[in-house]
Amino acid sequence: MRLILSYIGGLIFGLGISLSGMANPAKVLNFFDIAGSWDPSLIFVMGGALIVTFIGYRLVMRREAPVCDKQFHVPSSRTIDAKLIGGSLVFGVGWGIAGFCPGGALPAIGTGSVDVLVFCAALVVGILLAKTLQTRAAANAHNN
Repeated sequence: MRLILSYIGGLIFGLGISLSGMANPAKVLNFFDIAGSWDPSLIFVMGGALIVTFIGYRLVMRREAPVCDKQFHVPSSRTIDAKLIGGSLVFGVGWGIAGFCPGGALPAIGTGSVDVLVFCAALVVGILLAKTLQTRAAANAHNN
């Protein structure tokens, strides 16, 4: 059941990203090009997503537990640290350069575009590098 619900949720997310234009790097880059060929239409996509998420979280968090788990798994830390800021910067710069973010690139894999495949390969390398650095930092903290 959990796998089926995950598939349905991912399918809805991917369709929404694709239909909204968030999987189109040209549209995303035009959104960021305020001084040039600015396309403000993605503001409505982001605003709509924000409203749905705001309402959805309020409704879901009224439950004692999720449908397919014993407890909710939400971040507990409210600390704004170098790791959070650095990750945000890497995400934003990568999105601005490539026109893709992970949520937009993964549904676009089906197009077979070389740009998408290169981005996804770089994404995997970045994830593995981050995990390696995190493991090393934890080991160093444990040894000291």
